[in-house]
Amino acid sequence: MKKLLSCVVLFAVGALVFPQGPSSAHEEAENQVKQVIETFFDGFHKQDSTIIKSTVADEIVLQTTGRSPEGKTLFRTEEFSKFLKSIASIPESTKFEEKLTSFSIQVDRTMANAWVGYEFWLNDEFSHCGINSFQLINFDGEWKIIYLIDTRGKQGCMD
Repeated sequence: MKKLLSCVVLFAVGALVFPQGPSSAHEEAENQVKQVIETFFDGFHKQDSTIIKSTVADEIVLQTTGRSPEGKTLFRTEEFSKFLKSIASIPESTKFEEKLTSFSIQVDRTMANAWVGYEFWLNDEFSHCGINSFQLINFDGEWKIIYLIDTRGKQGCMD
């Protein structure tokens, strides 16, 4: 009987000390990261550089990769200021939408990664799809995007 009672007590202590599943703090951090990314795209769609800037760190890196029509790998870095100007200069007559199709978010302490699927639509016509890979840092309680790289292509998009 003592052995059974000891086993039950050890099991109960183990369940309290090592709970299964993610903690609520971890889930909250994932939700905060997702909210930052959604806010970034809210600013993107509104062509509002102030909203976009509120989601990024001072030293953000923007990059993109894909394939040329000949199948060669393309890779380039874009200056953030040029990115903002290009978004703000899209004519009102041009309708664009980046539809976020999936989120996979990992968080460890002050760092987070978000792998975000998307489809890009231009004037209600499908343009391309890919993945946005965001790196974020929690600066004293505030998540900021420090790095964004995306892929772009037309194949394998709407499977």
